[in-house]
Amino acid sequence: MIAEETLVAELKNPDSRSRAFETLVNTYKERLYWHIRRIVMNHDDADDVLQNTFIKVYKNIEGFKAESKLYSWMYRIATNESLTFLKQRSSKMGVSSEELQQSLVDNLQSDVYFEGDEIQLKLQKALATLPEKQKLVFNMKYFQEMKYEEISEVLETSVGGLKASYHLAVKKIEAYLTED
Repeated sequence: MIAEETLVAELKNPDSRSRAFETLVNTYKERLYWHIRRIVMNHDDADDVLQNTFIKVYKNIEGFKAESKLYSWMYRIATNESLTFLKQRSSKMGVSSEELQQSLVDNLQSDVYFEGDEIQLKLQKALATLPEKQKLVFNMKYFQEMKYEEISEVLETSVGGLKASYHLAVKKIEAYLTED
């Protein structure tokens, strides 16, 4: 895999930008897709948000200052694009974000791309009950096995706060999963 500094330099150079962007997309598209998918729940919506994420990355690469890792910067863009998408969707539908989340989970079973079993579905329903930040932290820590330091860069918050959010999320999910 190409070194991050080299990739960023090639992305900022007009002569190598196209080739470097292709490398960037091929390197990160799957991880970003699953990050987005866990937020928006639907395959087609995740594809759209992923495309918007890469467009934003391409348009804004000149402004990337390497104060964080490229990966963290792209995750932040993907997270913001996902949350913006959900806000716009709930606004268009005239429902609250909680109602939208419940609707997305309810529709998960009919999604041909959802391969989970009953336990996965129940976990997704439990996640839908969490506040936004707890859900994001849980998804990044549990599903993507990101370190707290990486999540801290993406969400621009303290490691201590993330640990507390993750702990609360786990407790709420456990409570949801054990109730009948």
